[in-house]
Amino acid sequence: MARQSHYDEFEASELFCAKCRRAQPVRKHLLLVLPQGNKYDYVCTACGSSVGEKMDDDTSSFTILNPER
Repeated sequence: MARQSHYDEFEASELFCAKCRRAQPVRKHLLLVLPQGNKYDYVCTACGSSVGEKMDDDTSSFTILNPER
């Protein structure tokens, strides 16, 4: 019997912040839109430092503005 996955992706709500020295709530900010997917940065809500990053494989946001002819 095959097991089905209950989760497609996880979203972090808290991550460890080295500056605050404890787990803190985080905000996810879009950092880059790339052909292979979007890159996000997780930022500590207390001190504003970057505590992690995430790449997804959603390519729908990427549009080539000046295609080669």
